[in-house]
Amino acid sequence: MSLLIFNSKGIYCPPAKVYIDPWKPVKKALITHAHADHSRWGMEEYLAHHDSVPIMKHRLGSDIKVQGIGYGEKIQINRVEFSFHPAGHIPGSSQIKVSYKGETWVVSGDYKLEDDGLSAPFEPVTCQNFITESTFGLPVYSWPKQQDTFAEVNAWWRQNQEAGKVSIIAGYALGKAQRILQNLDTDIGPIFTHGAVENTNAVLRGQGYPLPATTLVTQDHKKADFKGSVVVCPPSAMGSPWIKKFSPYATAFCSGWMALRGARRRRAADRGFVLSDHADWQGLNEAVTLSQAENVYVTHGYKDIFARWLREEKGLNAQPVETLFEGESLEGTDD
Repeated sequence: MSLLIFNSKGIYCPPAKVYIDPWKPVKKALITHAHADHSRWGMEEYLAHHDSVPIMKHRLGSDIKVQGIGYGEKIQINRVEFSFHPAGHIPGSSQIKVSYKGETWVVSGDYKLEDDGLSAPFEPVTCQNFITESTFGLPVYSWPKQQDTFAEVNAWWRQNQEAGKVSIIAGYALGKAQRILQNLDTDIGPIFTHGAVENTNAVLRGQGYPLPATTLVTQDHKKADFKGSVVVCPPSAMGSPWIKKFSPYATAFCSGWMALRGARRRRAADRGFVLSDHADWQGLNEAVTLSQAENVYVTHGYKDIFARWLREEKGLNAQPVETLFEGESLEGTDD
Protein backbone atom coordinates (compact mmCIF):
# COMPACT_ATOMS: atom_id res chain seq x y z
CA MET A 1 0.00 0.00 0.00
CA SER A 2 1.26 3.48 -0.87
CA LEU A 3 2.15 5.88 1.93
CA LEU A 4 -0.30 8.43 0.51
CA ILE A 5 -3.41 7.74 -1.54
CA PHE A 6 -6.12 9.90 -3.08
CA ASN A 7 -9.63 8.95 -2.09
CA SER A 8 -13.09 10.52 -1.95
CA LYS A 9 -12.23 12.59 1.13
CA GLY A 10 -8.78 13.85 0.19
CA ILE A 11 -5.13 12.86 0.44
CA TYR A 12 -4.99 10.00 2.93
CA CYS A 13 -2.08 8.46 4.83
CA PRO A 14 -3.22 4.91 5.77
CA PRO A 15 -0.47 4.07 8.31
CA ALA A 16 -1.04 7.32 10.24
CA LYS A 17 -4.80 7.39 9.60
CA VAL A 18 -4.73 11.11 8.83
CA TYR A 19 -5.66 13.29 5.87
CA ILE A 20 -3.87 16.24 4.29
CA ASP A 21 -6.16 19.10 3.17
CA PRO A 22 -9.30 16.90 3.11
CA TRP A 23 -12.43 18.25 1.44
CA LYS A 24 -14.84 16.18 3.56
CA PRO A 25 -15.02 15.87 7.37
CA VAL A 26 -12.42 13.50 8.86
CA LYS A 27 -11.03 12.77 12.30
CA LYS A 28 -7.57 14.36 11.88
CA ALA A 29 -6.54 16.82 9.16
CA LEU A 30 -3.10 18.24 8.40
CA ILE A 31 -3.53 21.60 6.69
CA THR A 32 -1.10 23.17 4.20
CA HIS A 33 -2.62 26.68 4.45
CA ALA A 34 -5.71 28.58 5.54
CA HIS A 35 -7.44 29.22 2.19
CA ALA A 36 -10.95 27.78 2.12
CA ASP A 37 -10.31 25.10 -0.53
CA HIS A 38 -7.54 23.58 1.62
CA SER A 39 -8.77 24.37 5.14
CA ARG A 40 -12.40 23.32 5.47
CA TRP A 41 -14.85 23.24 8.34
CA GLY A 42 -15.91 20.01 10.03
CA MET A 43 -12.68 18.20 11.00
CA GLU A 44 -12.43 16.80 14.53
CA GLU A 45 -8.77 17.85 14.82
CA TYR A 46 -6.46 20.06 12.78
CA LEU A 47 -2.68 20.39 12.59
CA ALA A 48 -1.26 23.45 10.81
CA HIS A 49 1.64 25.88 10.92
CA HIS A 50 1.47 28.31 13.85
CA ASP A 51 0.75 31.27 11.54
CA SER A 52 -2.21 29.49 9.96
CA VAL A 53 -3.89 28.79 13.29
CA PRO A 54 -5.29 32.30 14.04
CA ILE A 55 -6.64 32.65 10.50
CA MET A 56 -8.25 29.21 10.67
CA LYS A 57 -9.91 30.10 13.98
CA HIS A 58 -11.11 33.38 12.47
CA ARG A 59 -12.61 31.61 9.47
CA LEU A 60 -13.74 28.26 10.88
CA GLY A 61 -14.60 29.23 14.45
CA SER A 62 -12.63 29.88 17.60
CA ASP A 63 -13.76 26.56 19.06
CA ILE A 64 -12.06 24.32 16.48
CA LYS A 65 -9.51 21.90 17.89
CA VAL A 66 -6.26 22.89 16.20
CA GLN A 67 -2.59 22.30 17.05
CA GLY A 68 0.19 24.54 15.72
CA ILE A 69 3.57 23.37 14.46
CA GLY A 70 6.71 25.25 13.38
CA TYR A 71 8.66 24.99 10.13
CA GLY A 72 11.12 22.12 10.23
CA GLU A 73 9.57 20.68 13.39
CA LYS A 74 8.97 16.93 13.22
CA ILE A 75 6.01 15.08 14.64
CA GLN A 76 5.26 11.36 14.62
CA ILE A 77 1.77 9.94 14.21
CA ASN A 78 1.61 6.14 14.43
CA ARG A 79 5.36 6.05 13.64
CA VAL A 80 4.88 8.12 10.46
CA GLU A 81 7.01 11.28 10.50
CA PHE A 82 5.52 14.58 9.35
CA SER A 83 7.20 17.96 9.01
CA PHE A 84 6.08 21.35 7.67
CA HIS A 85 8.20 23.49 5.33
CA PRO A 86 7.65 26.97 3.82
CA ALA A 87 5.61 27.08 0.60
CA GLY A 88 5.84 30.84 -0.02
CA HIS A 89 2.15 31.02 -1.00
CA ILE A 90 0.63 33.08 1.84
CA PRO A 91 1.47 33.58 5.54
CA GLY A 92 1.64 30.19 7.24
CA SER A 93 1.53 28.21 4.00
CA SER A 94 3.40 24.94 4.16
CA GLN A 95 4.59 21.94 2.24
CA ILE A 96 4.05 18.80 4.27
CA LYS A 97 6.73 16.11 4.15
CA VAL A 98 5.66 12.55 5.02
CA SER A 99 8.27 9.86 5.78
CA TYR A 100 7.79 6.20 6.67
CA LYS A 101 9.99 3.12 6.24
CA GLY A 102 12.24 4.78 3.68
CA GLU A 103 9.40 6.24 1.61
CA THR A 104 9.08 10.04 1.36
CA TRP A 105 6.32 12.25 -0.03
CA VAL A 106 5.87 15.99 -0.16
CA VAL A 107 2.42 17.55 -0.43
CA SER A 108 3.25 21.05 -1.62
CA GLY A 109 -0.23 22.55 -1.34
CA ASP A 110 -0.17 25.88 -3.19
CA TYR A 111 3.20 27.58 -3.57
CA LYS A 112 5.29 30.20 -5.35
CA LEU A 113 9.05 30.55 -5.57
CA GLU A 114 9.31 34.36 -5.61
CA ASP A 115 9.91 35.84 -2.15
CA ASP A 116 7.01 38.24 -1.61
CA GLY A 117 8.45 39.77 1.57
CA LEU A 118 5.41 38.68 3.53
CA SER A 119 5.29 34.87 3.53
CA ALA A 120 8.15 32.63 4.60
CA PRO A 121 10.04 32.00 1.32
CA PHE A 122 9.61 28.68 -0.48
CA GLU A 123 12.14 26.02 0.51
CA PRO A 124 12.65 22.98 -1.73
CA VAL A 125 12.22 19.63 0.02
CA THR A 126 13.71 16.52 -1.58
CA CYS A 127 11.51 13.45 -1.81
CA GLN A 128 10.63 10.44 -3.93
CA ASN A 129 7.03 11.49 -4.56
CA PHE A 130 5.94 15.11 -5.10
CA ILE A 131 2.36 16.38 -5.23
CA THR A 132 2.24 19.69 -7.10
CA GLU A 133 -0.47 22.10 -8.15
CA SER A 134 -0.65 23.35 -11.76
CA THR A 135 -2.98 26.35 -11.54
CA PHE A 136 -0.82 28.16 -14.11
CA GLY A 137 0.75 25.13 -15.76
CA LEU A 138 1.19 26.59 -19.26
CA PRO A 139 4.25 28.37 -20.75
CA VAL A 140 2.17 31.49 -21.40
CA TYR A 141 2.16 32.16 -17.65
CA SER A 142 5.41 33.93 -16.84
CA TRP A 143 5.29 36.45 -14.01
CA PRO A 144 7.05 39.82 -14.06
CA LYS A 145 9.11 40.73 -11.01
CA GLN A 146 7.00 41.87 -8.09
CA GLN A 147 8.72 45.27 -7.85
CA ASP A 148 7.94 45.98 -11.52
CA THR A 149 4.27 45.16 -11.03
CA PHE A 150 3.95 47.40 -8.00
CA ALA A 151 5.73 50.25 -9.76
CA GLU A 152 2.89 50.03 -12.30
CA VAL A 153 0.26 49.83 -9.55
CA ASN A 154 1.53 52.96 -7.80
CA ALA A 155 1.85 54.87 -11.08
CA TRP A 156 -1.76 53.93 -11.89
CA TRP A 157 -2.89 55.17 -8.47
CA ARG A 158 -1.16 58.53 -9.06
CA GLN A 159 -2.77 58.89 -12.47
CA ASN A 160 -6.22 58.20 -11.06
CA GLN A 161 -5.62 60.66 -8.26
CA GLU A 162 -4.70 63.37 -10.75
CA ALA A 163 -7.88 62.56 -12.71
CA GLY A 164 -10.01 62.89 -9.56
CA LYS A 165 -10.78 59.16 -9.34
CA VAL A 166 -10.61 56.70 -6.46
CA SER A 167 -8.43 53.64 -7.22
CA ILE A 168 -10.04 50.29 -6.38
CA ILE A 169 -7.85 47.17 -6.43
CA ALA A 170 -9.22 43.64 -6.05
CA GLY A 171 -7.22 40.80 -4.54
CA TYR A 172 -8.01 37.83 -2.31
CA ALA A 173 -8.65 38.88 1.29
CA LEU A 174 -6.02 36.49 2.66
CA GLY A 175 -2.52 36.78 1.23
CA LYS A 176 -2.99 38.76 -1.99
CA ALA A 177 -4.57 41.78 -0.30
CA GLN A 178 -1.79 42.03 2.30
CA ARG A 179 0.84 41.64 -0.41
CA ILE A 180 -0.76 44.57 -2.25
CA LEU A 181 -0.99 46.67 0.91
CA GLN A 182 2.64 46.03 1.80
CA ASN A 183 3.78 47.42 -1.55
CA LEU A 184 1.56 50.47 -1.92
CA ASP A 185 3.31 53.86 -1.77
CA THR A 186 1.73 55.41 1.32
CA ASP A 187 3.05 58.85 0.32
CA ILE A 188 0.50 58.97 -2.49
CA GLY A 189 -2.59 58.99 -0.29
CA PRO A 190 -4.74 57.15 2.25
CA ILE A 191 -5.54 53.43 2.03
CA PHE A 192 -9.05 52.10 2.68
CA THR A 193 -10.11 48.46 2.96
CA HIS A 194 -13.19 46.30 2.60
CA GLY A 195 -14.33 44.52 5.77
CA ALA A 196 -13.15 41.09 4.60
CA VAL A 197 -9.66 42.48 4.02
CA GLU A 198 -9.54 44.52 7.22
CA ASN A 199 -10.67 41.60 9.38
CA THR A 200 -7.85 39.50 7.94
CA ASN A 201 -5.42 42.38 8.45
CA ALA A 202 -6.34 42.48 12.13
CA VAL A 203 -5.55 38.79 12.57
CA LEU A 204 -2.19 39.06 10.78
CA ARG A 205 -1.23 42.25 12.62
CA GLY A 206 -1.92 40.38 15.84
CA GLN A 207 0.74 37.87 14.75
CA GLY A 208 3.30 40.61 14.10
CA TYR A 209 2.98 40.94 10.33
CA PRO A 210 3.93 44.54 9.39
CA LEU A 211 1.19 46.18 7.34
CA PRO A 212 0.66 49.87 6.53
CA ALA A 213 -2.06 51.89 8.22
CA THR A 214 -5.46 51.20 6.68
CA THR A 215 -8.99 52.48 7.28
CA LEU A 216 -12.04 50.24 7.18
CA VAL A 217 -14.75 51.52 4.82
CA THR A 218 -17.95 52.15 6.81
CA GLN A 219 -21.38 53.66 6.18
CA ASP A 220 -20.25 56.75 8.06
CA HIS A 221 -17.74 57.71 5.39
CA LYS A 222 -18.64 60.52 3.00
CA LYS A 223 -17.64 60.47 -0.65
CA ALA A 224 -15.15 63.27 -0.01
CA ASP A 225 -13.28 61.03 2.47
CA PHE A 226 -12.10 58.80 -0.37
CA LYS A 227 -10.62 61.57 -2.51
CA GLY A 228 -7.20 60.54 -3.84
CA SER A 229 -7.29 57.22 -2.00
CA VAL A 230 -6.85 53.59 -2.93
CA VAL A 231 -9.33 50.93 -1.80
CA VAL A 232 -8.35 47.25 -1.48
CA CYS A 233 -11.20 44.74 -1.63
CA PRO A 234 -11.87 41.07 -2.48
CA PRO A 235 -12.88 40.28 -6.10
CA SER A 236 -16.45 39.53 -5.02
CA ALA A 237 -16.95 43.17 -3.98
CA MET A 238 -16.31 44.45 -7.50
CA GLY A 239 -19.75 43.54 -8.80
CA SER A 240 -21.66 44.58 -5.69
CA PRO A 241 -23.54 47.81 -4.84
CA TRP A 242 -20.81 48.50 -2.24
CA ILE A 243 -18.51 49.84 -4.94
CA LYS A 244 -20.84 52.65 -6.03
CA LYS A 245 -20.01 54.80 -3.01
CA PHE A 246 -16.55 55.54 -4.45
CA SER A 247 -17.70 57.06 -7.74
CA PRO A 248 -15.89 58.32 -9.77
CA TYR A 249 -13.42 55.44 -9.62
CA ALA A 250 -11.09 53.24 -11.64
CA THR A 251 -10.85 49.49 -11.03
CA ALA A 252 -8.05 46.93 -11.25
CA PHE A 253 -7.57 43.23 -10.61
CA CYS A 254 -4.34 41.69 -9.34
CA SER A 255 -4.19 38.11 -10.59
CA GLY A 256 -2.12 35.69 -12.59
CA TRP A 257 -5.04 35.47 -15.00
CA MET A 258 -4.29 39.04 -16.08
CA ALA A 259 -1.46 37.55 -18.16
CA LEU A 260 -4.16 36.45 -20.61
CA ARG A 261 -5.81 38.83 -23.01
CA GLY A 262 -9.53 38.86 -22.40
CA ALA A 263 -9.40 38.13 -18.67
CA ARG A 264 -9.51 41.81 -17.72
CA ARG A 265 -12.18 42.44 -20.35
CA ARG A 266 -14.28 39.59 -18.97
CA ARG A 267 -14.24 41.23 -15.55
CA ALA A 268 -14.80 44.71 -17.02
CA ALA A 269 -11.83 46.12 -15.10
CA ASP A 270 -9.97 49.25 -16.15
CA ARG A 271 -6.58 47.66 -15.48
CA GLY A 272 -5.18 44.22 -14.88
CA PHE A 273 -1.92 43.69 -13.00
CA VAL A 274 -0.15 40.35 -13.28
CA LEU A 275 0.34 39.23 -9.69
CA SER A 276 -0.19 35.71 -8.41
CA ASP A 277 0.49 33.85 -5.20
CA HIS A 278 0.96 30.68 -7.28
CA ALA A 279 4.02 29.55 -9.22
CA ASP A 280 4.20 30.36 -12.92
CA TRP A 281 5.30 27.85 -15.57
CA GLN A 282 8.98 28.29 -14.80
CA GLY A 283 8.37 28.11 -11.06
CA LEU A 284 6.39 24.88 -11.36
CA ASN A 285 9.15 23.25 -13.39
CA GLU A 286 11.83 24.52 -11.02
CA ALA A 287 9.99 23.21 -7.95
CA VAL A 288 9.60 19.76 -9.50
CA THR A 289 13.31 19.69 -10.42
CA LEU A 290 14.40 20.83 -6.95
CA SER A 291 12.28 18.13 -5.29
CA GLN A 292 14.34 15.45 -7.12
CA ALA A 293 11.18 13.35 -7.13
CA GLU A 294 10.84 10.33 -9.39
CA ASN A 295 7.05 10.37 -9.21
CA VAL A 296 4.98 13.53 -9.59
CA TYR A 297 1.24 13.86 -8.98
CA VAL A 298 -0.35 16.94 -10.54
CA THR A 299 -3.48 18.56 -9.11
CA HIS A 300 -5.91 21.24 -10.38
CA GLY A 301 -5.43 23.77 -13.13
CA TYR A 302 -3.74 22.44 -16.28
CA LYS A 303 -2.96 19.13 -14.64
CA ASP A 304 -3.22 16.92 -17.75
CA ILE A 305 -1.01 19.20 -19.85
CA PHE A 306 1.61 19.70 -17.15
CA ALA A 307 1.73 15.98 -16.29
CA ARG A 308 2.22 15.11 -19.97
CA TRP A 309 5.02 17.69 -20.24
CA LEU A 310 6.79 16.18 -17.23
CA ARG A 311 6.53 12.71 -18.73
CA GLU A 312 7.53 13.54 -22.29
CA GLU A 313 10.07 16.32 -21.72
CA LYS A 314 11.45 15.54 -18.26
CA GLY A 315 11.21 11.76 -18.31
CA LEU A 316 9.36 11.67 -14.99
CA ASN A 317 6.60 9.34 -13.88
CA ALA A 318 3.92 12.05 -13.73
CA GLN A 319 0.18 11.70 -13.61
CA PRO A 320 -2.79 14.02 -13.05
CA VAL A 321 -5.04 13.44 -10.04
CA GLU A 322 -8.53 14.72 -9.27
CA THR A 323 -8.97 16.93 -6.21
CA LEU A 324 -11.36 19.66 -5.08
CA PHE A 325 -8.58 22.24 -4.80
CA GLU A 326 -9.42 25.36 -6.79
CA GLY A 327 -6.19 27.32 -7.13
CA GLU A 328 -6.60 30.98 -8.06
CA SER A 329 -10.04 31.87 -9.38
CA LEU A 330 -10.59 34.86 -11.62
CA GLU A 331 -14.15 35.08 -10.40
CA GLY A 332 -12.84 35.07 -6.85
CA THR A 333 -14.49 34.68 -3.49
CA ASP A 334 -12.12 35.85 -0.82
CA ASP A 335 -9.33 33.27 -0.79
